Amino acid sequence: MNITVSGYYGFHNTGDEAIALAISRELAARGHSALLLSREPEHTRLAYGCASAARMNPLALVQSLLGAQMLWSGGGGLLQDKTSARNLTYYLALIRGAHLLGRRVVVFNQSIGPLSLEGGVRVARVLNRGRTNVIVRDRASLETLEHLGVQARLGGDPALLLSPSADTVADRNTVVLAPRGDVQDANAGLKDLTRSLQEKGRRVVALSFHPSVDDEAARSLGADEVISTADPLLALNTIAAAGYVVGVRLHAVILAAAAGVSFAGVSYDPKVAGFCADAGAPSVPTTFEAAQVCGLVMKNTAPDWAQVQAMKERAKESFDWALEG
Repeated sequence: MNITVSGYYGFHNTGDEAIALAISRELAARGHSALLLSREPEHTRLAYGCASAARMNPLALVQSLLGAQMLWSGGGGLLQDKTSARNLTYYLALIRGAHLLGRRVVVFNQSIGPLSLEGGVRVARVLNRGRTNVIVRDRASLETLEHLGVQARLGGDPALLLSPSADTVADRNTVVLAPRGDVQDANAGLKDLTRSLQEKGRRVVALSFHPSVDDEAARSLGADEVISTADPLLALNTIAAAGYVVGVRLHAVILAAAAGVSFAGVSYDPKVAGFCADAGAPSVPTTFEAAQVCGLVMKNTAPDWAQVQAMKERAKESFDWALEG
């Protein structure tokens, strides 16, 4: 089966690239072909060994839908209008286009929202029309859709299915901090946290998940090492080699869960708190006290690993649900 997948691919954001890698691998393992819509189709094709098309080229979009039996919208946090109403318009237009062409649609392991009142009405209108199977990656999104009158199923982020290199060795003395360049109040706390951890003998690695956005923030923390990458496997291996992760970036904590490394989230967005809640892991607001988070690290405060395993199992099963629906 040919499946066109829409997401925030080709923007060199490690989290979204981790989703792209996981989806392309899982579909290939099941004997299906993915076509990823991307800002940089050639890079995406070479990186993930699958077809790709330009996400903003109308002809390419139509051709990608005509050549597919299904459209998967996601993963990621696509159906929201917090950052821009244009994002919501784009992803809903793709779903409507697939409906018009008679293609099956799966909203695949997305976080839904934040949505304005108007945005919520638009999402409900589109998702309740046509052949649409809705799978979300966190319980908060399930509740959001329930309030909108949209039926959905709880899955899990595809990146949970990635595994670090077999030769990666964890150093419990290393702490990975993953900032967001555009969340300044969290960055101030991370600087204090870096100093506190170093005073207690911890080695701090600042991991930039979106180089064009996060590099300056990562360099400003005063960490012992700064790693800037859009390669999801390098990010995953960096995390797997650590003893603890504190992430503003959602996929820093998701990849920590994938690698079996304890973590705490800094919730600049409900999706971070939602993931941590589902995993039984701590999360703090962006205006956190460094001493509090330092305490979590020093105590190695862990998630509920049984809940993390359940999330991984749902992520795996969600591929079967999407293909069967």
